[in-house]
Parts: sequence; structure tokens; C-alpha cells
Amino acid sequence: MPDAPAPLPLPGYAHVYSGKVRDLYAPVDPASGEPRPDQLLLVASDRISAFDFILDSPIPDKGEVLTRLSLWWFAQLEDLVPNHVISTDVPDAVRGRAVLVERLEMLPVECVARAYLTGGGLGEYAATGAVSGIALPAGLVDGDRLPEPIFTPSTKAPMGEHDEPIPFSAVEAEIGSDLAARVRDLTVAILARGNEIAAGRGILLADTKVEFGLRGDEIVLADEVLTPDSSRFWPADQWEPGHPQPSFDKQFVREWLTSPASGWSKSSGEAPPPLPEDVVAQTRAKYVEAYERLTGETF
Repeated sequence: MPDAPAPLPLPGYAHVYSGKVRDLYAPVDPASGEPRPDQLLLVASDRISAFDFILDSPIPDKGEVLTRLSLWWFAQLEDLVPNHVISTDVPDAVRGRAVLVERLEMLPVECVARAYLTGGGLGEYAATGAVSGIALPAGLVDGDRLPEPIFTPSTKAPMGEHDEPIPFSAVEAEIGSDLAARVRDLTVAILARGNEIAAGRGILLADTKVEFGLRGDEIVLADEVLTPDSSRFWPADQWEPGHPQPSFDKQFVREWLTSPASGWSKSSGEAPPPLPEDVVAQTRAKYVEAYERLTGETF
């Protein structure tokens, strides 16, 4: 997979890392001239990834939608878990799509919770009758609501490699039983709270991925939360188990890439083609609609 595009030069900040869709910078201490070890500038780009590739077609305003939606959700969740945000006072070049955050010791696990069966979880279930080692009732189909939300963690793979599902016992072995239980319960609670709020806006949250860091012994919610990049959002009035659901998230892009219209095959090993202008426009519209329906604000 190609590397992420070169990051913006930001005076007063040292580039630390670029992921699929985010760039990290450290504020430079004016006195020492050295990057601060305790803070990061988290910049959400307009890049979009699918099938572990960064696509050549950015989605206009996507970075700002994700940033504003995460900030809104952090406020809805602050009684459940503290978050890493320090300030939204950021350089003009990235204003609206960046936040200054606390630098944390990040947990080496992708924390995933599922309220509905779809995607990779559906594939696991079809093969084994379970997801991440959790046995589920027989006869479930794509889009079915699970009896209760479940924690289905995965590895945190380097960019370009696949996250692999792991059982809870592997999380316990990695970070200890007590911490594993705490992040499991928090992940499920975040999805449940998200669904409580989204239900009043006509949206179902099928699943979500969250990241946690540590502030001493305290678990802190980091990165993004309950966005169209980290979660599957479905319109509640169109929910119909038995087939893939319409969505507000980047599943729309995945479906175009795997359609005959793209001329691309996941098994080819080649990078996907650029997205057509209408797919870019419709994807932007879906992100914005998700933001507006959830928050009640006009983007």
C-alpha cells in the first residue's frame, strides 16, 4: 500500500506520524525548541481508506465532519469515560479538523463492540457460529440485532495490514484481566449510549471501534468516537435483516469498489481506482447527513 501523502508543514509543530486518514504533530516547546512529550495535534484529513488502501479520491470536508462529530460525542459520553481533548484552538491551516489532545499510553488492542451482525462479524459467524469466540444463536442473518451487544476485539495492525479478530482471552493476556474487563465494559457501554441517542434521530449503530489510552491507571477515550469512519450507521426506517443495509458510512464506498462499475477486484493486490465524482459527492453527503441527523446542527 502506498504511504500516506506528505503532511502539511505546520510552524510550531513537529510531524510525528501519518496514518490512513490522520496526521499527528507534537507542539514544539518555544523555550527548548523540542517537541512536547505530553501533547499531540490530531489532524483529520479528507483522505478515505477502504480495504486497507488509502484511496486517491479525497472526500471534501470529511476531516471537519469527523472532528466536529467526535467532539459532539465526547460531550455525550463524558459521564461514562474521560477523553483526551485539551483544546480546539489550533493553527488556522487545520482549523475545524484538528484538536490538541493529551498524549497517552495507547492500549495495543482495537476495541470493537457489535449490536448487530454484519461485516467481518457475519463472516466469522457463518464459519464458526461465533464472533471473537462468543457463541451466538443459530440462524442469524446479515443485519440481525444481537441478543445483547458484544465485545469483539481485534489486533491493532500496522498500516496496510489487516486487523485480525481475537478472543477476549488474548486481550487479557496482552493487557491483564482487570484492564481487559474495564475496556470491554466501556466499549459496550459507549455503543449502548450511542444507540440510545441515535435511536431518537432515526439511526441504528450496528457496531463501532474505539481506542483507549491510559492516564496513569485511568482509562481515557482517544482518537475519534462514533463517527462514520469508526462505526456503521444505518437508517432505522430501512432496517431489514437478510441483506446488507443502507448506510451513512463508508460502506457506500466499499460497495462501489466491489461492484462491476469499478472494474477492481479485492483479490488483485492492486490499488483501487479513483472514485467517480458522483460517488465522492454522495459519500460527502452521507457523512454530512449523519452529522446533521445526530447532532441536530447544520454543517
